[in-house]
Amino acid sequence: MWPARRLLKYGAVTGALLGTALSLKANQYSLDSIGVVRLGRAATTVHKTAAEKLLALCCTNRGVYIKVGQHIGALDYLLPKEYVETMKVLHSHAPCSKLEEIKRVLREDLKQDPMDIFMDFDPEPLGTASLAQVHKATLKVPYVRGNSLVDMKTMEVLVKLVAWAFPDFQFQWLAEETKRNVPIELDFSQEGHNAEKVGSMFRDYTWLKVPRIYWELSTKRVLTMEYLEGGQVNDLNYIRDNKIDPYEVSDKLSQLYSQMIFIHGFVHSDPHPGNILVRKSPKEGVEIVLLDHGLYAVLTNEFRYQYSNLWLSILNSDKEAMKKNCDNLGVGDLYGLFVCMVAGRTWDAVLSGLEKTKFTTNEREMFEKEIPNLLPQISDVLAKVNRQMLLILKTNDLMRGVEATLKAQSRKTSFLVMSRCCIQSVYSEQLSQCTTRLSRWRTNLSMNWALFKLSLYYTYLSLCSILPNTR
Repeated sequence: MWPARRLLKYGAVTGALLGTALSLKANQYSLDSIGVVRLGRAATTVHKTAAEKLLALCCTNRGVYIKVGQHIGALDYLLPKEYVETMKVLHSHAPCSKLEEIKRVLREDLKQDPMDIFMDFDPEPLGTASLAQVHKATLKVPYVRGNSLVDMKTMEVLVKLVAWAFPDFQFQWLAEETKRNVPIELDFSQEGHNAEKVGSMFRDYTWLKVPRIYWELSTKRVLTMEYLEGGQVNDLNYIRDNKIDPYEVSDKLSQLYSQMIFIHGFVHSDPHPGNILVRKSPKEGVEIVLLDHGLYAVLTNEFRYQYSNLWLSILNSDKEAMKKNCDNLGVGDLYGLFVCMVAGRTWDAVLSGLEKTKFTTNEREMFEKEIPNLLPQISDVLAKVNRQMLLILKTNDLMRGVEATLKAQSRKTSFLVMSRCCIQSVYSEQLSQCTTRLSRWRTNLSMNWALFKLSLYYTYLSLCSILPNTR
């Protein structure tokens, strides 16, 4: 086994050297063609070329591959800009299916000709994504189910091959999660039920808009819903032209997702920019339109309690509590790395206090430099951690990308909202364990005192702050 592994690794190195030699020959053996000689310009060129090849790969294979590309296109705060800018197209302009294929699915599932159902059917899609194509109603892409089964099996084989060749990289969890989640997303009636559930759950948030589902025109392969207008949350030109306050957008998204994760345990897990629209409202200020309800994380009460405690320990810079809470989530000795993954910040920033430190260019560059060196350890963390954490990490990544685009990272308002939700989550779990009226009264008193101290602390920070654009 080991000789074969070495052969594979040496083959990869030999291939790289051979490629360099061929490149030199093509450039008449000019040393100027070697990337090391002109590192700055070459790095940009290499990133751009690699990103374009990755985009072509995603567009060719579609389905699951598009979802990976969408995630990459949302990591503004983490990846080189060439990858992010190239892959952003997949948020709403992924490859589309032919109109006749769409009409065939409509006829098969709705038992009627599309033109008998819709007064007007625009042949040009408004947007296309990984598993969906949008005209005036949202119509799901045909053939995805069959192709996705092949994609998942291919991914499983590749993951096993990588684990065999490079034992430090264990990504079996990725194949397992993909096999579990993609079939859920392909049941489009489930997406409709998710949309209705989250709409009901947040009915008091009058600024949140979730499309109405037309069940009489929907099946497992076709989903017909209300058409809602708006601009993508990362479309800064739209935001500026419509006089939308990006900080208000960030605050409302922070409030929404903190409630989803820490209070309700029902989390929209695909919040890339193509699925979040914003628009101006005379009554509500900024309205958030939430699309694509195919994938939700459903969290247990125990997990919410553990995750809330972890975030409170991070926000308090309490190293011992962080270690204990990471142990509860299955991470063990790699708790420091896991904390950085959860917070999206360096260990120094965590210990200094997230609410006191800005996410700087130097910190971003440190992430870009160190992450490749930590891939084996990151792989180990993802293999060990509570499975419920995986979709939360994905959601956190995508939301941080949105905040980076809006230039709203590390805002005190976001930390205050999240801290309140964490405190309410922790004390709610304690209340559920109370058996007497006195114990419930004491727990409620402790919760309200903790919330009061929190508000007092953030008021103090705001008064002491002299930084511009801090609200």
